Amino acid sequence: MKEQRKVVEPAKPPVKPRMFIFVLLEKFTMLSFASAVECLRIANRMSGHDLYAWQLVSEGGGPVTCSAGSTFQVDRDLEELSRDDSIIVCGGLTIQDVSTKRVLGWLRREARKGALVGGLCTASYTLARAGLLDGKRATIHWENADSFAEEFDEVTLTKSVFVVDGNRVTTAGGTSSIDLMLKIIADDHGSDLANAVADQLIYSSIRTDQDTQRLSVPTRIGVRHPKLSQVIQMMEANIEEPISPAILARDVGMSTRQLERLFRRYLNRSPKRYYMELRLQKARNLLMQTDMSVINVALACGFASPSHFSKCYRAHYDTTPYRERGSQAARLSI
Repeated sequence: MKEQRKVVEPAKPPVKPRMFIFVLLEKFTMLSFASAVECLRIANRMSGHDLYAWQLVSEGGGPVTCSAGSTFQVDRDLEELSRDDSIIVCGGLTIQDVSTKRVLGWLRREARKGALVGGLCTASYTLARAGLLDGKRATIHWENADSFAEEFDEVTLTKSVFVVDGNRVTTAGGTSSIDLMLKIIADDHGSDLANAVADQLIYSSIRTDQDTQRLSVPTRIGVRHPKLSQVIQMMEANIEEPISPAILARDVGMSTRQLERLFRRYLNRSPKRYYMELRLQKARNLLMQTDMSVINVALACGFASPSHFSKCYRAHYDTTPYRERGSQAARLSI
């Protein structure tokens, strides 16, 4: 049986396809990349026009292996592009190591032409290292947000699934590439086509740049208690300067004893213990993802004493911050 497909005419039929240049960095996240390319492919199919074209490039022009272990052949090296080309950098694991001088220099040169430059997943880090996000809003995967905020204070980091700020676009990773590309398609050729692409993807809830990337606190902890959620949100927002349980309780209209009972009942730990675990999680992210000194990591996570930080870290992770930093350096050297 012949496939039936409704063609959605683009609002502005193109003179020539819009070219996207996908820069694949070693250990990039396949889901983010594939989601973006599929949106473009389906837009062409649903419109009956060659609205979009794309090429894959890499530093050196050689094959690139994604974080899932699959290897991709690319079309060419980092060469000079047309002024109308749009650049999308695809990041993933070990983003600091693959953001090389050559990649950064190439991005700066091409960006000076006025091109749209985007970063998928952790590639926001690469754009920031190149200075392309200075004074702009951006986003990055929540797991990398702490280290990004510490290193790039000239960038306004948001928790959005994607951000468009002028000719700079960033996504948080995963399926957020779909949301970004649907917006680009809608801007280029109308919302009818973007909605048709979403339908083909069986993507029933299109997110905007106002949507946040993480699950709500109640969903994450599996508990729907408004005051508990409010306290945890306050804790997460005040890691560097922790708030005492007494003040947390007062701010949500409870006594300290009531707050203790609430945490014991739903999370099987004290508010103080839960807060400590949040701070140690951030500390571990900073140790693993930045070159901040252990002392500065301690201060960024609300520990006035490096010795107290080391003691708490060892009790929770069964290793010291110094050994954690050393093991990370050893992994990166392999």
